[in-house]
Amino acid sequence: MLEKLGRNLPCWCGSGKKYKVCHAAFDERLALAKAQGHIVPHHKLIKNEEQIARIKESCAINVAVLDAVAAAIRPGMTTAEIDRIVYGTTTSLGGIPAPLNYQGFPYSVCTSVNEQVCHGFPSEHVVLKEGDIVNVDCSTILKGYFSDSSRMFCIGEVSEEKRKLVEVTKECVELGLEQVQPWGFLGDVGQAVNDHAKANGYSVVPDIGGHGCGLEFHEDPFVSYVTRRGEEMLLAPGMIFTIEPMVNMGGAAHYTSRTNGWEVFTRDGKPSAQWEIMVLVTETGHEVLSW
Repeated sequence: MLEKLGRNLPCWCGSGKKYKVCHAAFDERLALAKAQGHIVPHHKLIKNEEQIARIKESCAINVAVLDAVAAAIRPGMTTAEIDRIVYGTTTSLGGIPAPLNYQGFPYSVCTSVNEQVCHGFPSEHVVLKEGDIVNVDCSTILKGYFSDSSRMFCIGEVSEEKRKLVEVTKECVELGLEQVQPWGFLGDVGQAVNDHAKANGYSVVPDIGGHGCGLEFHEDPFVSYVTRRGEEMLLAPGMIFTIEPMVNMGGAAHYTSRTNGWEVFTRDGKPSAQWEIMVLVTETGHEVLSW
């Protein structure tokens, strides 16, 4: 890597600084890790200061949208109403709902109720009732920069079993977040999540996970929650990705709707929960950008 760019030339990251004072030592560390057999991030996954600032602006809208949903959600509300709140709030703040028309997805938000794992379609026919749990997954584009996060909501009084699932899933995210440290590994995150879910008698969906985000809606790396400590991609400062395990009360098996090709449900009909945050790897640890 060092031979490909002169030390006194502008750094590849776009900072305007000389390479030798910007990312030369960074590249040396990546090269060493690669030589040791580890997966290392490509330069395109490392965001510079300007990009991070713009992504944070997008994240601020995403958080505000979820706050608006939190203030309004209630028993008797249709999930189509949630979709209208998301579209209205996002656009009023200058953003664009990233899911809308993404690969044919026809709504501004995903609303996944009870046994729906993810990608639930908002509908005038789906009325939230006392005892439901629902994941509201929002994503925003602001001037070409992307953000993504989701929250679980308990509608009225829910059963103790559902409440525990929601709480443990949030704990899984928090434990995974603790593992986000520069020069650690994505597998550290995955094992922390999976260990906690299994310790509580739950299963983690293995083939749907987190992803890089910021310059595009979905970037590398894929963030799995069935991985082991010390494995998967090296975590380097400047990486941004989501932590969003989908935790099932029953088995991990699931299926996708044949009707629309999007909505995912648990195979055994038991509830599923998901929280999603978007995190930046920093020089000293991490920063949560959207939640």
